[in-house]
Amino acid sequence: MADAARKVAESLIDEHARGVNFHPFAPARGIISIADAYEVQHEYVRLQMQRRGACPVGYKIGLTTKRMQQMCGIDNSIAGVVLSDRVHESGVSLLASSYGRIGLEFEIAARLARDLRPDRDVVAPLEVAEAVDAVAPAIEIVDDRLADYRTLDALSLIADNSWNAGIVLGPFVRSWPDLATIEGVVLADGMVIDQGFGRDVLGHPFHSVAWLAKHLAEMGSTLRAGDVVMTGNLVTTKFPSQSSAYHFSVTGLGEVEATIHV
Repeated sequence: MADAARKVAESLIDEHARGVNFHPFAPARGIISIADAYEVQHEYVRLQMQRRGACPVGYKIGLTTKRMQQMCGIDNSIAGVVLSDRVHESGVSLLASSYGRIGLEFEIAARLARDLRPDRDVVAPLEVAEAVDAVAPAIEIVDDRLADYRTLDALSLIADNSWNAGIVLGPFVRSWPDLATIEGVVLADGMVIDQGFGRDVLGHPFHSVAWLAKHLAEMGSTLRAGDVVMTGNLVTTKFPSQSSAYHFSVTGLGEVEATIHV
């Protein structure tokens, strides 16, 4: 499907450039399997790297909580690639007009100290913990391009790099509490708007990393030392409708902030 994947990827580049709303395209473009969708994603990411002079720095994992799966009507986790020119430090200000529709997801990021290559079907959380160098509170920036969630399909979403449009990282810490029990609280302009727990992400955020390691192995790739992994949204995606300052604090980890100008 190499030629077909490249053509679909080129059409995605064009749609993003022209501000076309997201629409399900997988069935019409011959994308009939998860493997097909990730092949298109690979080509789409490659084209973005060429055009922007960027390189991959890690991955995002999406749909890791029941709340997010219900929101999107998709019952399995998905992955995308994070590129270097879209990594922001805490306190960044972003223009909503730079995106089709900007969404914010509030997560725990993990940074790998060494490669994580699964040698069996199940990757134990302890293996992940031993491979992780540090963790941080983080915000994923997504661009759903005004998608209609009633018609959303997993294959089109995966092909579009799982909607990743960047990440905002708080300070990394090398000592952390049990990530299953930590609480994350989201504030907008000083008001609490949502909260969730580490256990909401597949039972433990490191379960997400284990899933990703297995997924990459199946795709012929590897989680490598230095990679940053966005483990999944503790709450549900927030779509700013007015200019606001967002603050995400995580028990025992710290906090991260981003301001969106609408």
